[in-house]
Amino acid sequence: MEPNAIADDLVLRRDVGPVALLTLNRPKALNALNQPLLARLAERLREIASDADVRVVVLTGAGEKAFVAGADIAEMADYDPATAQFFALAGQTVLNHIGSLGKPVIAAVNGFALGGGCEVVLACDFAIASQKAKFGLPEVTLGVIPGFGGTQRLARLIGRHNALRWILTGDVHSADEALRLGLVTQVVAPEELLNTALEIAQRIATRGPVALTAARQVVDQGWDVPLADGLRKEAAAFGRLFHSADQKEGMAAFLQKRQAKFIGK
Repeated sequence: MEPNAIADDLVLRRDVGPVALLTLNRPKALNALNQPLLARLAERLREIASDADVRVVVLTGAGEKAFVAGADIAEMADYDPATAQFFALAGQTVLNHIGSLGKPVIAAVNGFALGGGCEVVLACDFAIASQKAKFGLPEVTLGVIPGFGGTQRLARLIGRHNALRWILTGDVHSADEALRLGLVTQVVAPEELLNTALEIAQRIATRGPVALTAARQVVDQGWDVPLADGLRKEAAAFGRLFHSADQKEGMAAFLQKRQAKFIGK
């Protein structure tokens, strides 16, 4: 681990009520993803997956310049093909864990989100961006391609043509362009970013945890299948929720005109 002004931990964790704030913490390297950082992020995600007190995660980067400026080129430069493939698979595994966490994950993009950083954003449920944020997949400028899921997730999110323009040019795009294409859902002033993300996370955290998990699963399972298949998945999940204590509590609270107290069961 490299020392820095904040702490030695490569992924800081701070709990704000039921929200876990994770900060990728290599500011001197613009939070570039290397193997130790990916390993620490995987550890943090496992902690949170088993922590019933955490209902939502906000993921951001340390410092004022970068969310994640990319994968660590100094580490990768001398990889042989087998090592490079292993690194790509390891990165994909960690980012897949974000999607399978069972809890919503919001990216708070405070600066550069390039290469692997853009791929981290794509793996999250949605993203809020600072006006200073920049996005792109510039791997072709290095003679390689995105390896942490960028070619697959970006095309599914913004369409094949838009994704290929990003990937084949390697251009860097503004937060407003990312908003226009749907990569982020909101752009705010830099000083408002973290509070905005935490406020949204806190609001989500008051909703039924079992329903949140089911909603994420149905969206993920249904977005690339025929509509009729997706609708069947939705109806089945809707029915299963009527076995849950959260459904009983949520509807009882509505009828009794009080705030629901969900237990996640």
